[in-house]
Amino acid sequence: MSVDRTRLHIALQRSGRLSDLSRDLLREAGLRIESGKNSLTARAANFPADLMFVRDDDIPTFVSDGVCEFGIVGQNVLEEFALGQPEPTFEVVAELGFGKCSLRIAAPEQLHYEGTQALVGQRIATSYPRLLQRFLDEQGIQAEVVQMKGAVELAPRLEIATYVCDLVSTGATLEANGLRVVEKVLDSQAVLIRSLKAVDEGRANIAEQLLSRIEGVLATKESKYIMLNASSEALKRITDLLPGAEAPTIVPLHGRPGHFAVHAVCQESVFWETLQKLKAAGASAILVVPIEKMML
Repeated sequence: MSVDRTRLHIALQRSGRLSDLSRDLLREAGLRIESGKNSLTARAANFPADLMFVRDDDIPTFVSDGVCEFGIVGQNVLEEFALGQPEPTFEVVAELGFGKCSLRIAAPEQLHYEGTQALVGQRIATSYPRLLQRFLDEQGIQAEVVQMKGAVELAPRLEIATYVCDLVSTGATLEANGLRVVEKVLDSQAVLIRSLKAVDEGRANIAEQLLSRIEGVLATKESKYIMLNASSEALKRITDLLPGAEAPTIVPLHGRPGHFAVHAVCQESVFWETLQKLKAAGASAILVVPIEKMML
């Protein structure tokens, strides 16, 4: 497969929910993605970027080797890969807030568990041997790590291992196999990573444009635009209540001396309780609207 070095390349998971959410993020950043869902590659029709759809555990390799300048991958996969590298080969440029799960140690429901010392000398099955070994080392636990490629939750039933260390989202799979969570190894979410390999000036400029767009998308997720009216006496109380607003715009109201219009981007959630506090502080005509796009 030839690679066009005049365009950016972004590695995404081939299929699944993380793949869908990654595509959604890029679409929100303005990329009009062409080609079918089952293709190995896709092109952005309106931006110099190509997408490569690969196995999730291949994404760090593609980015580290510079085949792709960017990748979207789960922290669990990324940290497992990084623990096997002698030096950093990528950087995490953004936490994306989706694909959240956690890597947990689970035990059979009937097994009595009294803390990490219960793991001493035990066999623990996992698809994340480096992350599990790091956890055991940090806890000072000597245990045997049994690497499995899949179906980890079956290990106790098959007498391969007493415990398992697996990804947990809802916990339904563990429960269905008679397992319960006893320890947390890692919290994970999707992250945007960038290769540390040098690129030419043209692609570097394109990369900064893409990052700026993605940062804008992430900034709008919780941000809201608030507009309200206030008297000069109430301004200080009101601006102190605006959640996450650094520098509200304050404009005199025409025909109403001593009264002002206050506009602010609030970078935190705005709840009804906040609106009630603003009203009690002297605000009127309060309007909260979502932000479609933001360039930071």
